[in-house]
Amino acid sequence: MAYDLIVIGTGPGGYVCAIKAAQLGLKVGVIEKRATYGGTCLNIGCIPSKALLHASEVFHQTGHGIDALGVEVSAPKLNLSKMLAHKDATVKSNVDGVAFLFKKNKIDAFQGTGKVLGEGKVSVTNDKGEEQVIETKNVVIATGSDVAGIPGVEVEIDETVIISSTGGLALEKVPATMVVVGGGVIGLELGSVWSRLGAKVTVVEYLDTILGGMDGEVSKQFQRMLAKQGIDFKLGAKVTGVVKSGKGAKVTYEPVKGGDAATIDADVVLIATGRKPFTDGLGLAEAGVVMDKRGRVEIDGHFQTSVTGIYALGDVVRGPMLAHKAEDEGVAVAEIIAGQAGHVNYDVIPSVVYTQPEVASVGKTEEELKAAGIAYKVGKFPFTANGRARAMLQTDGFVKILADKDTDRVLGGHIVGFGAGEMIHEITVLMEFGGSSEDLGRTCHAHPTMSEAVKEAALATFFKPIHM
Repeated sequence: MAYDLIVIGTGPGGYVCAIKAAQLGLKVGVIEKRATYGGTCLNIGCIPSKALLHASEVFHQTGHGIDALGVEVSAPKLNLSKMLAHKDATVKSNVDGVAFLFKKNKIDAFQGTGKVLGEGKVSVTNDKGEEQVIETKNVVIATGSDVAGIPGVEVEIDETVIISSTGGLALEKVPATMVVVGGGVIGLELGSVWSRLGAKVTVVEYLDTILGGMDGEVSKQFQRMLAKQGIDFKLGAKVTGVVKSGKGAKVTYEPVKGGDAATIDADVVLIATGRKPFTDGLGLAEAGVVMDKRGRVEIDGHFQTSVTGIYALGDVVRGPMLAHKAEDEGVAVAEIIAGQAGHVNYDVIPSVVYTQPEVASVGKTEEELKAAGIAYKVGKFPFTANGRARAMLQTDGFVKILADKDTDRVLGGHIVGFGAGEMIHEITVLMEFGGSSEDLGRTCHAHPTMSEAVKEAALATFFKPIHM
């Protein structure tokens, strides 16, 4: 049987692409090497980490803070195995959901390792080594990414003492001390989980700031918040070695700007220095698919590779490695293959750090606008001046909106605070439609809500806020 489309990989980009294509009337098949669908995100990434983030936040809040609300309880007791079981149940529910959607949309699934054989053909090899060749009009590469490791440093990850994000979701006990190598989203999220559960966490980051390309003001204030929570930071520090030592490990680092090397001992070391595209064993080079210098699959403006009928999306191509970016690309690719006009607006892709408080961002940062020579104006509003935030004792953080100085069109939005990941979307929608800060500031918001801080920041951008 010949297919209209075979998708290799069933992460957020792959499974969404397959479902959308099936909805558009195409005959679709997917290839997945795991026993379950959903890729890194659903199995060992986004979903399980959020389950642990929420559970650890509830545990921490029960022991630190609810007394002020008039709720008096004895010190909470951690049942880590039960917390991990909640995480596993959450994963199962989500991956089973994808399997149901494949069945509902009459998508054929092949379990095994996929390989591109050239235009019109792919193969799938199962765990017994048996190979099956599949004919298809189109192929989508959606194989995601893998742990990148530390550039220039050999590290043996055993997922027990020296761990990746995968091991960071499955520790059998709370370590007394943990060193996180990398101050990006993954490191801060998992570091905060184990910090709340009782570990003393130290983050070692090569840059002078955490969260890489996030807005500078947001990054600095957020770091101060995490430091108040007990997380230590070694910034501008280059890790030169990570080795096991006794029952734990040693991390050696030196200042990027010069100085003496130092060593930190830890029970567990989490390597969280980013991810790299996963393209091993796909036969892309043999099929003539061109890769760029960073190991990503090169695509044109319609997601097609150098080979006709072979497309790629998600973490294996350019752009931020975000599940929702891959999902949008999945929809666009399916539409293009079906003869429609698929499109992704890369200027309006939100990003969220699911710590407590959360950090959310969309569009440009101040640093990016300055570098581009774009004249802009800034409006800010703190949650300390928000009635709902006061009522919930969630006054940490602020909302910041950036708009074009002449046209007032919103160019970026940044939020640090409780529920920031939910609030960022009204700025995202506004930007998708080319809205101004005045448009947002004059839109009625329910009272009392945390989202009123977004309205007030918009008011502050085009004129003046009311409540500050």
